[in-house]
This record gives sequence, C-alpha cells and structure tokens, in this order.
Amino acid sequence: MIQLHDKKFEVFITHDEIQFAIANMTKQIEDDHCDDVPVFVGVLNGAFMVVSDVIKNYNSPCEVSFVKMASYEGTATTNEVKQLIGINQNLEGRTVVVLEDIVDTGNTVEELKNLFKALKVKHCKIATLFFKPEAYSKDIKIDYVGIRIPNKFIVGFGLDYDGLGRNLKDIYQLSE
Repeated sequence: MIQLHDKKFEVFITHDEIQFAIANMTKQIEDDHCDDVPVFVGVLNGAFMVVSDVIKNYNSPCEVSFVKMASYEGTATTNEVKQLIGINQNLEGRTVVVLEDIVDTGNTVEELKNLFKALKVKHCKIATLFFKPEAYSKDIKIDYVGIRIPNKFIVGFGLDYDGLGRNLKDIYQLSE
C-alpha cells in the first residue's frame, strides 16, 4: 500500500505482467508493419514509459515522436482534451502508431485520429497498454491492447495522480 497526496493505492498489476503485455503488443505491431517504417507517436506525459519499452522491444526500423495532451484533473476526466504540444514533423503518407498509456473514454483517441487525418497520414493505428472497455464511448477501433482493466483509477508506470506516481514500476489502483 502506498499513499499519494490524500489517497491510498494498492498493487494491481506487477511490473512483470506489464512487461509481458508490452512484449506481446509490440510483437503484434511489428508483425503488422514489417514492410513499413512506422512513426511511433507517444502521448505525453503518461506514455513515456510505454514508448520507451515498446521501442526497446521493436526490432525493425521505426521513428519516434511525441504529442502532449491533457484530459484529467485529479482522479477524473475533464471530458475535454487539450493539445499542449503538437506534432512538429511532416507525417503525410506515413504510418503512425499512437502509443497511449491508457484509453478510457476515448476522447483523446478521437482527438488524435482527427489530428492525424488532417495531417494526411497513410494509416493511423492506436496502441494502448491499458484499456477500460466499460468507460470507452467511441466507435474508433483500438488496434493493439496490452491489458484490459476495469473502470478504476490507476497510477504507476507513467500514470499519475496530480503529478505523483509516474515513477512506480507497478500499477496501483485506488484503495476502497
């Protein structure tokens, strides 16, 4: 059990389980894009650890870029997505694989799909380490999912609670 700010969290998913999920997800991505050089676009701040581990497991040529989005305050989504740092390279005609730490409502995914459509990418695939099907409200396909989880607030492995917890190697859920 750990405490971050005013809340207590307990271990939910171990680092070994996370690494297994990332290896499997990366293998699927690599199998699908063996004839291409994808641009992995990590969604900051949360996905920095996911991006690092996917890239370490990806054995074919690829490029990496980042975009910074914000949609959470405390433990709840604002239902509003703000683009804080945008893409600064030409992606027209390229294959983009968005790397997310977590997909819940799908608002960020929808915003990113619209962004990459406007940038005229050839393909835009969505990969997420954690997916909350109960919270997902969009019709956009999530192409690669590491682990499906219930609709509970989690921290660790890049995910935070008001700035704390990103450095934790395991995933913790809010304690009841």
